[in-house]
Amino acid sequence: MARRNETKPGQRCSWVNLDDTLLVEYHDREWGVPAHSDRKHFEGLVLSGAQAGLNWSLVLKKREGYRRAFEKFDPEKVARYSGRQIQTLLADADIIRNRMKIEGAVRNARALLKVQEEFGDFDSYCWRFVDGRPKLNRWKTTREIPVNSPESETFSKDLKRRGFSFVGPTVIYAYMQAIGMVNDHIIGCFRHGQISKANREEKVGPVSAKESHRCCDKTVFLGSNKQI
Repeated sequence: MARRNETKPGQRCSWVNLDDTLLVEYHDREWGVPAHSDRKHFEGLVLSGAQAGLNWSLVLKKREGYRRAFEKFDPEKVARYSGRQIQTLLADADIIRNRMKIEGAVRNARALLKVQEEFGDFDSYCWRFVDGRPKLNRWKTTREIPVNSPESETFSKDLKRRGFSFVGPTVIYAYMQAIGMVNDHIIGCFRHGQISKANREEKVGPVSAKESHRCCDKTVFLGSNKQI
């Protein structure tokens, strides 16, 4: 007899629309995988801030545009952006042309450098908010997943105090999900178990494309384009 909540072959989180190749790839290879590179953290902050009020699929479609516009997410280079460079970005169709979000990304780069000065790197700073280990959740459905948490509230307040912008508790919870500070894959999703096991063994990484296809290609699941 199958155990209750046993993962079905090929099952993904219900917010994944299989017609959206970028979203499928992001879910299967990145979402929930712990990040420990400061550039990856800065990318998460930039994209999470850009996504505010929009859907994640749009941001993923523009991610390469952001990578080019923001110097491969190098906070040291972005921190030096001038008003003229910001004005140029406002005319860049490959990113979301919102002045407040673009200026916020530059401001966040400068604030991140100050955090690095204090803590050695941003990674050491941010993981303190979950005691240095990913938080494992066991949601049965996407509807159960909260939009924020006590940890994201505390993290958000501290970031704001340090001069960051577009870092409200909901934006920061999405960031925490993205960089693996929390594992919010539903328990029926094939990635929940993979990431949980790898976290226990401290060797978490993205699933290979071959493994993703073997696990998931035979089953079609319809899902909404959740704002994550």
